Amino acid sequence: MSSSEVNIEIIPGETGMEIAKKLQEAGVVKSTEAYFRVAVGDKRSSTVAPGVHRIQRSIPAKEALTQLLDSNRIVDLVKVRDGAWWSEIRAEMIGAGFTAADLDRAFAKLKPPKGFQLKSLEGFLYPAFYSFPKEKNSDIALASMINRFTFSTKDVKWDSRPGFSASEILTIASLIESEGTPDVHRKEAQVIYNRLEKRMPLQFDSTVHYILKRRGEIFVSISDTKVRNRYNTFLNPGLPPGPIGSPTRASIDAAL
Repeated sequence: MSSSEVNIEIIPGETGMEIAKKLQEAGVVKSTEAYFRVAVGDKRSSTVAPGVHRIQRSIPAKEALTQLLDSNRIVDLVKVRDGAWWSEIRAEMIGAGFTAADLDRAFAKLKPPKGFQLKSLEGFLYPAFYSFPKEKNSDIALASMINRFTFSTKDVKWDSRPGFSASEILTIASLIESEGTPDVHRKEAQVIYNRLEKRMPLQFDSTVHYILKRRGEIFVSISDTKVRNRYNTFLNPGLPPGPIGSPTRASIDAAL
C-alpha cells in the first residue's frame, strides 16, 4: 500500500453516515456530508462489501464510492458466491490463509440465527465479498458472514407463507438459487410448491450435485439419482433436511 492510500474497514450494517465519518477522518474525503450525499443518490452504496478496503486519500466523494465498490481494492478478499456450498466457501477461505481444522471447528461451534431450527450453518453464510485481518480468526470470519445474512434479511417476513417454517423457506430459497438465474426464480418457486402440494418428489438435479459435490454439470445420470442420501430429492419426498447452499435475498423473496 502506497503512502497515498489508507485502509478503511467497513463493518456489516454500517450506515452511509458512519462510513462517511470514517472516510473523512482518514483523509479520503473533505467532509462527511460530501460522501453521504453521493451515497444517498447512488443505490449501489448499499452493496459496499464489509471488510478492509484500500482507498486513496484526498479524492472526490464520488470516486471514494467507486473505490469502495471495486473488489480489487478489498484486502485479503474472500468471495462467497451466490448459492455457494460450505465446501466451496471453506476452500476459498483456506486459499486466503485460514486453516481447515480451525474452519471446521468454527463451523461446528457457531449456531444459526434465532428463529431457525437448523443445526448447520449451511445457507447462512451470506453471498458477498469479505476481507479479514491477518490473524485469520475463523469464528470472527464466519460470524461476519452470519451477521451479513441477518442484516440482509432483517425485514424478511419468514412466517408469511402459511404452513412453512423459516428453516423450510430458507431451504426452498437455496433450491431456487441453485436451479436458475434471477429472472426464473419465481417460476422455480412455483414448481417447488406445486410438487410439494401434490406430494411429488421434487427431483432437483442440484440436490444430487450438492451430495456429490460436482458443480457445473448440466445433467445427472440415472445412477446419480439413486445415491442414498437424505438430500436426494429423487429418492426422498418433500424438502431436503436443510439448505443446499447460500441463497441471495432475491431467492428468499421468491420463496415467499
